Amino acid sequence: MEGREIGWAMVEGIIAGLKPSVKEEAIDFDKIFVRYNVLEEEKKLGLKPEELVKDIMPKDEPWKTIAYAVFKGDAKTALEETKKALEKFPPKEIVDKGLAPGMHAVSKLYDDGIYYLPQVMLSADAMSAAVQFIEQKVGAGKVEKKGKVVMHVAEGDIHDLGKNLAKVFLVADGWEVIDLGRDVPVDEVVKAVEKHKPVMVTGTALMTTTMTAFPKIAKKLIEKGIKIPFICGGGAVNEDFVNTFELGVIAKKAHQAPKFAEAAKKGISWSDLRAKWHEIAPA
Repeated sequence: MEGREIGWAMVEGIIAGLKPSVKEEAIDFDKIFVRYNVLEEEKKLGLKPEELVKDIMPKDEPWKTIAYAVFKGDAKTALEETKKALEKFPPKEIVDKGLAPGMHAVSKLYDDGIYYLPQVMLSADAMSAAVQFIEQKVGAGKVEKKGKVVMHVAEGDIHDLGKNLAKVFLVADGWEVIDLGRDVPVDEVVKAVEKHKPVMVTGTALMTTTMTAFPKIAKKLIEKGIKIPFICGGGAVNEDFVNTFELGVIAKKAHQAPKFAEAAKKGISWSDLRAKWHEIAPA
């Protein structure tokens, strides 16, 4: 036992020696947030990431500061500025004018291949911290949402990275996400759709053996008279397969999710969404 204690003391000492002696206040987000590929893009274009999105970012305060905090993944500033703004402005205005534009800017650079998953997740964390504070202060039910979306990973499948990323884009765009998680039975998905009445349902599958759950879900929904778009994606899923069953619409990229949801909310049918997805939600 004594030997183990000495061993752990040595390990802890080594770990402590590896920790950077930089105070949190001294962190420069502009230097640590940008990946190498972004720096290379700057050299090529002669522009910094924030300059690429300046036309879609707020010009007035406090929205500008809040939006850029989200854009840079600076959760501390996003939360602090949101707290201040909440003393003067309603929650919806803070989300619509400050938080959402920052996340939309990240989405644009992600679409353009300039930002990647790490930037998206950092910005999503910053926005989530601010939104959670707002919900705690005013009550989650009082923060207006665009509508509901039910999401799940197919039964037998535990690969949820794609679902989680699509969820980030939906939440950032103002949607309430009913996340059923991974390895979700067919009947559980159908019950959730019946209960929550979403504008659409999504399914993700990485394996060909698990994506076979999607036609079963679609069939049961139709039997119950529910004909909302069923957005299907994941490594195993292709357009030919999705087109073999009713309600199915292919999704190739996570950032398409809010565009599909907006179309569904407007009343665009699943069949029109399937036929025109290239125009409605280009990958």
